[in-house]
Amino acid sequence: MEIKITLFITLMLYAVVISQSFFYILAMSNVTKSMQPATYIESRKLLDQHLRGSLTTVYYLALAASVLLVSFCVINPSGFLFICSLVALVSLLIDVAFTLKGNVPLNKIINTWTASDYPANWQEYRSKWLSIYSIRQVVNIIGFVSLLAGLIFGL
Repeated sequence: MEIKITLFITLMLYAVVISQSFFYILAMSNVTKSMQPATYIESRKLLDQHLRGSLTTVYYLALAASVLLVSFCVINPSGFLFICSLVALVSLLIDVAFTLKGNVPLNKIINTWTASDYPANWQEYRSKWLSIYSIRQVVNIIGFVSLLAGLIFGL
């Protein structure tokens, strides 16, 4: 029963994580690419400010739930659910690594800009941010799909 409960909690937390990916896939990437510098800078700052705390908490909880799920499933290390939960955990760790090494440093740079004082190559920063985030999207969607597959085919 603890595996089912932990899998449910992990799926719910992972769903919050990937919700941002789907939002960017469906609209935000194209909207961001269409923004003028002042709008981009202001929106990036506001998003970073409002998501930093809540999303950090979700990531910590998702990582903890994923580790717990893997530890429960390790009793059957060749089982499909163990493999899927391990893929999900590794995907989440990769996502966090790209966040900390890529998007967070770029956010810190962008947060120093103002609507009237920003570098001439600001679009390169935007492109790099979106490029890193695209990798994260793929990775965390793979992790979520893996969890779903584990739920459906591994229990």
